[in-house]
Amino acid sequence: MCSPRTIQTLRHSSRCFTTTCGTQAGIKWRTENGLARSGTEYGPMTDLPDWSFADGRPAPPLKGQLRRKQERETLARRVVNLSSEVDKGMEVWREKQEEAKRMQERNKSLLLKPKGNLLLKKNK
Repeated sequence: MCSPRTIQTLRHSSRCFTTTCGTQAGIKWRTENGLARSGTEYGPMTDLPDWSFADGRPAPPLKGQLRRKQERETLARRVVNLSSEVDKGMEVWREKQEEAKRMQERNKSLLLKPKGNLLLKKNK
């Protein structure tokens, strides 16, 4: 059994530990400097092979590297697809705006025109 002095010492020496993730400490700095949120998202440490053959040949890609490459290609295809959809949508919107303007001008030209004395007053 512990002596009262030992228990008292343990009470005073207790430390608070944080439960936050250690990688969160540098997120702000990393994003401000154009880096990934963590060191395992992209970059030479994750994209390049860990080793190479002695004669200079590169090592075969690892499963994680192949997976990340596939994810990036899929994301790039999606970005291109969505970008082309936005371009098509903008073109359709412009055509509708032009058509509405043409219809407005056509309706304006179909209105009755002033004649006689009203035409002379309008021209002055």
